[in-house]
Amino acid sequence: MMTIANPIYDTVFKYLMEDERIARTILSALLKENIVNVEVRPHEYTNGQKEILSIFRIDFGATVLKPNGEKQLILIELQKTWLPTETLRFRQYLGVHYQNPKNIVADSPDRHALPMVAVYLLGHTVGEIEEPVVYVRHQAFNYEDEPVTRGIPNKFIDSLNHDSIIVQIPRLHGKINNRLDKVLSIFDQKRVCQDNQHYLNLDDEAFDTADSDMQPIIHRLMMAASNIEMRQNMNVEDEYYSIIKEQEGKLYGLEKNLAEKIGLLAEKDGQLAEKDGQLAEKDGQLAEKDGQLRMLVKMLLQSGQTIDAIAENLHIDKEKVKAFIQSE
Repeated sequence: MMTIANPIYDTVFKYLMEDERIARTILSALLKENIVNVEVRPHEYTNGQKEILSIFRIDFGATVLKPNGEKQLILIELQKTWLPTETLRFRQYLGVHYQNPKNIVADSPDRHALPMVAVYLLGHTVGEIEEPVVYVRHQAFNYEDEPVTRGIPNKFIDSLNHDSIIVQIPRLHGKINNRLDKVLSIFDQKRVCQDNQHYLNLDDEAFDTADSDMQPIIHRLMMAASNIEMRQNMNVEDEYYSIIKEQEGKLYGLEKNLAEKIGLLAEKDGQLAEKDGQLAEKDGQLAEKDGQLRMLVKMLLQSGQTIDAIAENLHIDKEKVKAFIQSE
């Protein structure tokens, strides 16, 4: 049994992905592409803003070697979070990429943007989706919903859309059936040490010692497990996330109460609107009756009846009869 540092912690994950070879191995497995070069790119948001952000983010520029020998530069935005968070935060980060002029290929005649893939490593589940890894890819369709294949891929379309890969860490099943399963097994929280969640226990037999790509990953995580500063940083993250979780719990409670109050106000507004509608309906009925009485008064007056006789016959006040006559 091997003991490694738990890469769900930001400090461990950052240490892991700083190794270019390891980053290539993990990203190649996720994208199912042959990535030959990876470079960390600067971004607008820093991961040090712990007081407002619970998302760890790394941006990569990756060179993909296609089967035909062509090399393609793509952007990979990798975001990792322990806790459920607002999708708005993820969208804000994506917006930075779309707005950044550095992501436009300057020497291209149509100034197209670099293709982008968003990778989300989630420490929580997404609804009832059972698959641990979900690939979301954009497609083009015509009016009849038939796939458009001629001219696809297209740089203009690819500049305005991006693919996504969503990893639900709690859905990792502990079984290794393919390359991606083996790589993601280092995140499997079912392997966490019972007495300390800072560490995971890996079975030696589950990993081929001849696997030249996995061994650097395991070795680096074992080094992290024995690093005193790394352990201190994990303790800090535990404290931070416990505070964040408590705050988010309180915020959720406040939002729930506010939503209930808004619902009650909306219900009252609906009741008032219904009453206003009933009053308006009654006003309309009264106006209609007044119109009918006005016509009757006019007819009776033309037939020669006096105001007193009209008031008596219609069972209305004499002054109202006079008002109907004056309004003509």
